[in-house]
Amino acid sequence: MKLVTVEEMRAMERAAIEAGATEAQLMEEAGLASAQEAWMLLGTLEGRQIVVLAGPGNNGGDGLVAARHLYDWGAEVTVVAPRGRVEDSNLAELTARELVVVEGDDVPAALARMADADLVMDALLGVGKARPLETGEPIGVALAALAGALRASPAPKVLAIDLPTGLDADGGGVDALTVPADVTVTFGLPKVGMYQAMGSGVVGRVQVVDIGIPPEAMEAASLELITSRWVREALPARPEDANKGTFGRVLVAGGCSRYRGAPALAATAAYRAGAGLVTIACPEPIIASIGAGAAEATWLPQEAADDGGLTGEAAVALRREWPAFDAGVVGPGLGHTGETRALVWALLPDAAEDIGGRVVVDADALNALAALEDGAERTPASAVLTPHPGEMARLLGSGVAEVQNNRVGAAREAAGRYGCVVVLKGAHTVVADAAGRARISPFANPLLATAGSGDVLAGMIGAYLGQGLDSFDAASLGVYLHAAVGEALRAEYGDSGLLAGEIAARLPGVVREVATP
Repeated sequence: MKLVTVEEMRAMERAAIEAGATEAQLMEEAGLASAQEAWMLLGTLEGRQIVVLAGPGNNGGDGLVAARHLYDWGAEVTVVAPRGRVEDSNLAELTARELVVVEGDDVPAALARMADADLVMDALLGVGKARPLETGEPIGVALAALAGALRASPAPKVLAIDLPTGLDADGGGVDALTVPADVTVTFGLPKVGMYQAMGSGVVGRVQVVDIGIPPEAMEAASLELITSRWVREALPARPEDANKGTFGRVLVAGGCSRYRGAPALAATAAYRAGAGLVTIACPEPIIASIGAGAAEATWLPQEAADDGGLTGEAAVALRREWPAFDAGVVGPGLGHTGETRALVWALLPDAAEDIGGRVVVDADALNALAALEDGAERTPASAVLTPHPGEMARLLGSGVAEVQNNRVGAAREAAGRYGCVVVLKGAHTVVADAAGRARISPFANPLLATAGSGDVLAGMIGAYLGQGLDSFDAASLGVYLHAAVGEALRAEYGDSGLLAGEIAARLPGVVREVATP
C-alpha cells in the first residue's frame, strides 16, 4: 500500500483538479465518506448526539460536509468552529437547514456538549498543522475540552478526518494536546506520519477513502507500507526437488570475547529463514562457548585479536572464502575496535567483487563504516546496512533526535549517501534504497527491543539475499517477518520478556501463516 507526504498528497489533489475535478467535489467526497464511517461506527444515527469540531481550513470544510449528511440522516448535530469559519457554500448549506455553526463567545458552552455526545468528529486541522498547538489558543482549548469529555462515562467515540489534530503528517510527531482517535478517515492515500512511532498510537483504525485522485498520480508515490500480501508474493520459492545448495550459502563474520552469542544468533536466524548452509567465521577461542547453540553451522575459525575479536588480517582469509557463498553478514558481535575498522575497510570491496556485494552490514561493522573517510565509496551497491537510530546518526554525522524526527528522510539520505539499501530499525522500521524508494513496516512492538534482536534480523536478511532476492526485497521481507514474529509472541508474552533466540525459533510458523492467504 502506498503512503504519501503532505507535499505529495497536495500534488495529487492538484492532479485531480487538472483532470477535471473541482475542490468542492473533492471536499464533498471526503465529507460524505467521513459521515458514512461515522454511521458505521455508531451503528444507528437516529437520536445520536454528534459534535463536529470544524477548523478554519479545508479540513473544517470536510467536517461541515459530514455534518450536513449526518443531520440529513437523522443525527442531532452540533458544529463548533473554535476559530470561526469564512462564509462558503458548505456553511450556507448548514444555515439553510437551520443548523447553526457555533462560533465566538458561544464556543465554551457548545464544547461542554461533548461530554454527553456519542461521537466527536475532529475536523480541526488535518494535515494543516504548521506549529505546536497552544493551550490557550481556540483549537488548543477545544482539544483540551475533548480530552476532558473522554473521561466521561460512557465516553464519546472520536473520529478524525484525515488526521488527528496535532499529528505531524510527515514525521509522525504528536503534539501534547493531540487527542487519539478511535477511527481516522484519510483521503487518497495514508500519510507517512500515520505509520511512524508516535503517530501510529493516535490514529486508531485507519480507513482509506478514494476521493477521485487519478490512479497514475497515486502510482507515482515512492513510499509503501509493507503488507502481508506483498510478503506472500515475495517469499522465495521452495521447489520439491531442491537441495541445500538451492537455498543459498551464507557466511556470518563476527563475534568477540565480549559478544560471543551474536554470530550464532544470526546464523540460526539465517537457517530459520530458509538458508541451505550457514558458516560462521569467528575467533577460534569463542567457538567452544557458542558451538552447541549453533550445531547446524559450519565454522571458519580465525585467529583472535588482542581484544578478543577478529583481526583486520582476517579479511585476507575471508577473501579466499567469499566465492563459495551467495551472501554474507558482517558485524554481529565484532566489537568497536581498530581491528574491526581494518576488517571492514578491506572486506566490503572484496564482497562487492566476489559475491556481488550481497552482504548485510550490521552492528559494530556499521560503526566502523561510519568512522571510515571513504566508507561510502567502499560500500557495495547491493549491500544492506541495518542501523538502529544511534548507528544511523553516526553514519550521517547527525544527532539521534534528527534521525527520529524524520526517519524516512534519514533512511533515504543514508541510502543515497552510501549507494545501497538501508534499514533504519525501530518502531515502524524503514527500508530505503539509493533510488529513493522506501518501505515502512506496519508494526511497532516494544517486545522486540531486546539484546540480539538485531542479530536475528541481520541473519534473516542474509538468508533472503542468499536465496536470490534483490537487496531491497530481501531487506523488506526480513523486516516484515521479524516484526510479524514479534506480534505473534506479543499475544503470548505481552510487552517484555522476549529472548532473541525465540524470534528465530518462531519464524517458520509465522512464515507458514503469512504464506497461507
